[in-house]
Amino acid sequence: MGWLFVCLASISEIAGVMGLKMYSDKKSVPHAALYFGGFALSFFCLYQSFNYLQVSVSYAVWIGIGTAGAVLINMFIFGETKSAQRFISVIIIVIGVVGLKAVS
Repeated sequence: MGWLFVCLASISEIAGVMGLKMYSDKKSVPHAALYFGGFALSFFCLYQSFNYLQVSVSYAVWIGIGTAGAVLINMFIFGETKSAQRFISVIIIVIGVVGLKAVS
């Protein structure tokens, strides 16, 4: 159950990042709702995961998935630069997250 909350928190964080980008481009209520709602749900789910998993593991996995997801979303949806170094960095983040999951 804890991993489900971490995954939901990560997905919500990515939605919050998308809302933040869209809100910074065009101020609107739907963009603000995605921005604030995404981050609020993310923190709620992360907090719930602490009931099942160690805080250090939950937090690190949440940050890793959220960061990797945000980078990929921004590259493919919002047109940020794509480079081999960025992809390699995201792969390293994913390897670290998988490693944490494997040892916990």
